Amino acid sequence: MNRAMGIDYGSVRICTAVSDELRMLAHPLETIPAGKDAIHRIVALANEKQVDAIVVGVPKNMSGESGAAAEHANEFIAKLRSRVTCKVVAWDERLTTVAANRALQDAGKKTRETRGYVDQVAAQMILQGFLDQEQLRREILESDE
Repeated sequence: MNRAMGIDYGSVRICTAVSDELRMLAHPLETIPAGKDAIHRIVALANEKQVDAIVVGVPKNMSGESGAAAEHANEFIAKLRSRVTCKVVAWDERLTTVAANRALQDAGKKTRETRGYVDQVAAQMILQGFLDQEQLRREILESDE
């Protein structure tokens, strides 16, 4: 089974995570400065890590509606889909940054110390949510057989 990649898209930085080969666990990978070379680097990482799915977080409002940040993420997804051969999935990432901040605080990190890590943890959480859903689907399919 190939790996999957998770992306926390931002206008300043794009953080990535990658799964293990069994697609059980997500691990932070790399922080990429947002800009014209970002997609090129993501494509290179996807090829290097042999991923067959890229999961991009889309920050919807709590009401479920798309705001400006979600529109930017969707534009990024469209560009990415035109550059890769693997599946690109839009993933609802509501509250992942809040959860990432809480996880880092629970680990004893101070808010000032977490600025560089919070988006990496958010990318990891986006991907882990996708992996967990995949695993649940596999278990349901196996139980139906």
